[in-house]
Amino acid sequence: MKLNSLAFRLFATAAAWTLIALPIVGLVIYSLINALIMDNFDRRLRLQAWVIQAESVDAERGPVRPENVGEPLFEVENSGWYWQIKPLKPGVGTPLVSASLVDNELPLPHQDSESVREGEAHWLNATGSIGQPLRIVELIGAVGEGADAPQYSFTVAGPLEWPRAQINSFATVLALALALTGIALLVATFLQVKVGLKPLAAIERGLADIRSGRRERLDGEFPAEIAPLQVELNALITSNQDIVDRARTQVGNLAHALKTPLAVLTNEADQTRSPLAEKVSEQAEVMRSQITHYLDRARMAARANTIGQVTPVREVAEGLKRALERIHQAREISFALTCDPGLKFRGERQDLEELLGNLLDNAAKWATTRVALDVSATDRGPEPDRPGKWLRMVIDDDGDGVPEDQRADMVRRGERLDETKPGSGLGLSIVNDLVGSYRGHLAFGQSPSGGLRVELILPAAS
Repeated sequence: MKLNSLAFRLFATAAAWTLIALPIVGLVIYSLINALIMDNFDRRLRLQAWVIQAESVDAERGPVRPENVGEPLFEVENSGWYWQIKPLKPGVGTPLVSASLVDNELPLPHQDSESVREGEAHWLNATGSIGQPLRIVELIGAVGEGADAPQYSFTVAGPLEWPRAQINSFATVLALALALTGIALLVATFLQVKVGLKPLAAIERGLADIRSGRRERLDGEFPAEIAPLQVELNALITSNQDIVDRARTQVGNLAHALKTPLAVLTNEADQTRSPLAEKVSEQAEVMRSQITHYLDRARMAARANTIGQVTPVREVAEGLKRALERIHQAREISFALTCDPGLKFRGERQDLEELLGNLLDNAAKWATTRVALDVSATDRGPEPDRPGKWLRMVIDDDGDGVPEDQRADMVRRGERLDETKPGSGLGLSIVNDLVGSYRGHLAFGQSPSGGLRVELILPAAS
């Protein structure tokens, strides 16, 4: 997933919600379980205190040591489970303690309370004789009859390690369960995003096939939310093709409509020998040149924007190589070609022929013995913000080259740097216009053999 992709945004949003919600749910569950376990522990301590109070009360003798309290750990020294019966007034009765308490004494929770009522439970967290944390509950009760019956403190203590161990064990299991749940939710979210956005990938592949010429329309079954987009894209493709066809027709009509009047003007001027006739003939030729130039640009622009045109590069380059070898046979110019058979130009064949034909013919005119064409695929387009597949075509000759300060003038229409070579000065201008219509790039430099290097960047088909 790319950071700026729709899939990443959906996944990141769901993942953030999961990572926020699960800890909150975990804290809520942990708090509830913690309260439940501590409440159960307090209930157990209170029940033990009631049992001890009930088993130890003797109306005639006062408190006696309870025999059956239901907890064997009261008999184990320093077990953490303790009970204590203590009179509230000094000199009245004898304190009784469990065997587990040995010679120690439990603190009385009621001493920290503002009011003491009989039967009310008082609570205290304290530290035992061996440093263990204790939870202590105390019941106040009278032993005997009458208003003057002495009051006693019935106290029971239990180790806080017991409920805390249960809480920690549950917290570990809860954390593990939530972590596994979070991982499962993230995986499910990832798969959901992938499956949910899969039709968009199908549209991307379909459009790539259309641009590369393998298909003419965006076909296939798409979800109801995307089906209208499919209809509109197909309508756009059809409309684009109709516009291109109309533009070609209008260009042809214009060329045909102007050709006859220009021919008449030229013929009339040629039959008359006068300064006016010469001027008319001269301007008619300028008009013919300008019309040809702008009609060519219109034709190139229309073809360059046509969707689905693909041309094999090696096939075109080999045909031009054979033709140019025959044309320049008398000068013994050799042509070297390096091009992978699978490379394809995303455009019309005649445009590629015009591009390479002009450049190779120009290189052959200036070369001494050799012209080389190297074609390769590259991901580096003419602009950094336009990713995609591109063709890099490099043409080198071993001539005298062109000074750096004159290279910018080479693409000016009608500009010729050397009048000794044949030509009209239009070839590189046409090439530059055609490259611009494909949003490519044309650059000039010096070849390793000392001549001119022409570098051409054009769109490639997948």
